[in-house]
Amino acid sequence: MKFRYTFFVIAFSAISTSSFAQYAKDAVRFSTSQIGSTSRIKALGNAGTAVGGDLSSLSGNPAGLGYFTHSELSITPEFDSYGNKASYIGQPSSANQNKVNFSNAGIVFYSQLDKPAGSNRNKGWLSVNFGVGYNRTNNFYERIKYGAKNDANSITDYYADLANGQGVSDGSLQSWAFNEKLIDKYGIPSNYNYQSNAFPGVQQTGFISRTGGQSGYDIAVGANYSNKLYVGLGMGISEIRYHTNTSFNETGNLSVSENGIPVTHGFNSTYTQFQDTKGEGYNVKLGILYKIIENVRVGATITTPTYYTIDDSFNEGLNNNLSSGSQYVDGPAGYPLSYNMRTPFKFAGGLSVFMGNVGFITGDVEYIDYTTTHISSNDEYTSDYDNGIIKKHYRAAVNAHAGAEIKIIDTFFLRGGYGIQGTSLKDGTNTRMLTGGLGYHLGNYYIDAAYMNLKGSQNVTQYDIGNNTPKAAVNASNNNFFLTIGLKY
Repeated sequence: MKFRYTFFVIAFSAISTSSFAQYAKDAVRFSTSQIGSTSRIKALGNAGTAVGGDLSSLSGNPAGLGYFTHSELSITPEFDSYGNKASYIGQPSSANQNKVNFSNAGIVFYSQLDKPAGSNRNKGWLSVNFGVGYNRTNNFYERIKYGAKNDANSITDYYADLANGQGVSDGSLQSWAFNEKLIDKYGIPSNYNYQSNAFPGVQQTGFISRTGGQSGYDIAVGANYSNKLYVGLGMGISEIRYHTNTSFNETGNLSVSENGIPVTHGFNSTYTQFQDTKGEGYNVKLGILYKIIENVRVGATITTPTYYTIDDSFNEGLNNNLSSGSQYVDGPAGYPLSYNMRTPFKFAGGLSVFMGNVGFITGDVEYIDYTTTHISSNDEYTSDYDNGIIKKHYRAAVNAHAGAEIKIIDTFFLRGGYGIQGTSLKDGTNTRMLTGGLGYHLGNYYIDAAYMNLKGSQNVTQYDIGNNTPKAAVNASNNNFFLTIGLKY
């Protein structure tokens, strides 16, 4: 079936390490969202599980809402500067992209509970606070360029492998390659196979552009019991918008048969892919905070899987121009599909130690088992292959965050933090985060600024021919700036 064949075998752009199925990659991509937070928590390395009293509790630990003793609102815009350096067959290249986004907004309404006259106002349930918020939890913005002369192989070898393994059915990628003179039959009619027509030494250039992100809308409630125990419950609605545009160009010389005579021509072929994905999902979060002693807090959260409904549209095309003047264009062909997806459970725990009014240090860890990501089958799509890929190539990961805040003077705060985002891939690398920030609080108003630098790496391949598959080693760096403006009332 052309539909399943295209997605399972062909549709892979910017594959990390191996040629995973399209949906398997996307399922894990959409499972790696971050906790949305204010500039204060960003500056602490995003360590907010055991802090409390910050609007980040709306998407982090909802028990932290119980710490509020007043109503509060804030907004947080951000500026993202992304850059990477790629190396492909020893040839370096680079790409950059800048973007302004709306990162965070939240409001909490403080509600003190009435107590009978003469009762201890510091015992029992003291307040129940309600809040709503918006958070940008994942940025997909990325530009990657790479290219070099490849003397070892060609993407046409991949087309030939597809033809030999799957046949040349009408409308398939390998049938396009055959019609466009990129591959041909070799051998006797009773025992032929498909081979590349390209001579060794092709110039290859790859380009990937991704846009979009994930956003979360949170509704949460937090309660305070005796200024000792804090509990919270939240519901999140998640939205996915993901777009990727990929092209892979190859130029060189090839041999074609004209009237039974082999003739050499120059060629210039481009394989293109475009994907547009939209989705909505929901989850539930339960949190707890507890004061072991007055200056030591512990916290924990459990986040249920997010249950997504996703609409995906994938398009691909192939064109080739020969120096003889012949021009070939196939596609773009589109393959829409709607499916359901379930992300993993998330478990987080944290500890904060306060040093009176001077400041505090905090840290937390989060556990996510990406192998439990699951895609559901439907009448149009069988998910067994993709779910098997998830089990085979992905793993459980631990994310760790730590930070500290110091009060310089009564109105001025200095913050710093560090974090490690564990890789979801068995043979991947972790993403590291270095953060810092300042805070200025005056009366009921405050301004917090944060800087976050994230570094990560990936191997990008456009086609898979086994051990000889060429890879672009991409080292990326994100410099993100956040500014939170808040009001207590």
